Amino acid sequence: MGKKKPVVIGIAGGSGSGKTSVTKAIFDQFKGHSILMLEQDYYYKDQSNLPFEERLKTNYDHPLAFDNDLLIEHIKQLLQYKPIEKPVYDYKIHTRSAEVIPVEPKDVIILEGILVLEDKRLRDLMDIKLFVDTDADIRILRRMQRDIEERGRTMDSVIEQYVNVVRPMHNQFIEPSKKYADIIIPEGGQNHVAIDLMVTKIGTILEQITVL
Repeated sequence: MGKKKPVVIGIAGGSGSGKTSVTKAIFDQFKGHSILMLEQDYYYKDQSNLPFEERLKTNYDHPLAFDNDLLIEHIKQLLQYKPIEKPVYDYKIHTRSAEVIPVEPKDVIILEGILVLEDKRLRDLMDIKLFVDTDADIRILRRMQRDIEERGRTMDSVIEQYVNVVRPMHNQFIEPSKKYADIIIPEGGQNHVAIDLMVTKIGTILEQITVL
């Protein structure tokens, strides 16, 4: 009989693709079960060594913005059923907060983020790799709505950021990572068939782990 090991599911996709909705829809189906969510967004690099003006130039859509070394270390600890202290990123000061979030190990780990499939080291830790694939026009509209309503941005600033940063980074890093996915989910959280299939698969995995 093999040693019990948590299952890692990676969920990637562009900004506004609906990957967070897919992740939440799957997660909500297993409330009360042994499952946790790890968001790559929490693992932006600490930039406290840089002056504030330099931090403002951070390209949050580039792989180098993430502290994947720490993320990988944390996943490896969770795989050994050891607790971690998840970092918190403060977007107001553009660096890591002093706060941390204690995370207890679980049988299923959902790792969600725009670039979780881009780094081979992360991919090698995953048992299932998903990519949420949504048309660019839908993604920009969703991002625009979110940034204007929730972040107080102007339409012009959202469009400028999309054209100069988000779109080129998506084409250069996020879209190419789709080829590593085991399953591609079109239309994000609206794709109830794909979500139901994943829920069934995870349910089977949880049953197998419980038997061990």
